[in-house]
Amino acid sequence: MLKSILSLSFISIISVSAFAQTDSTGKPSTVKTLSLKQYDALQKGEDMYHMGWAAELNHYPAPDKVLASKDKLKLDDAQVSKITAINTELIRKKKEMGVFIIRNERAIDSLFRIKRINDGNLIYYTNRYGIYQGELRNAILQACLKTQKLLTAKQINKFERLQDNK
Repeated sequence: MLKSILSLSFISIISVSAFAQTDSTGKPSTVKTLSLKQYDALQKGEDMYHMGWAAELNHYPAPDKVLASKDKLKLDDAQVSKITAINTELIRKKKEMGVFIIRNERAIDSLFRIKRINDGNLIYYTNRYGIYQGELRNAILQACLKTQKLLTAKQINKFERLQDNK
């Protein structure tokens, strides 16, 4: 009986794991520990965990969202230029951190696969993962902070009204 339960549990875990590594078309990711959706988001610099919400929910808008509404917010040329620079740097940083996270995932997978994992390298790579995520979140929140400083109170209020209407 215990063997049957363990076998069933093992099959369930494998099924869930296999599902998590493919997209809706069944196409696998090139990193078996990441779904294709996660892998693509990391490559493209997309924020799949909404790391900017702490800022955005407290009146510190994301630069890309402000730029999308620049005409309605009546941003001047200097504001557009500075916010564009903030957004460009944020995109670069998000892609850079995505590459680091992917490499880290590959290293962890490889260490387990070749049975070279130990306490020391496991601690190292899992801590690296935390550092990369922290650096990514910092970059996103810093971009929101810098963007907010470039806007007037009137522009922030207008931006929030525009967001509420979406």
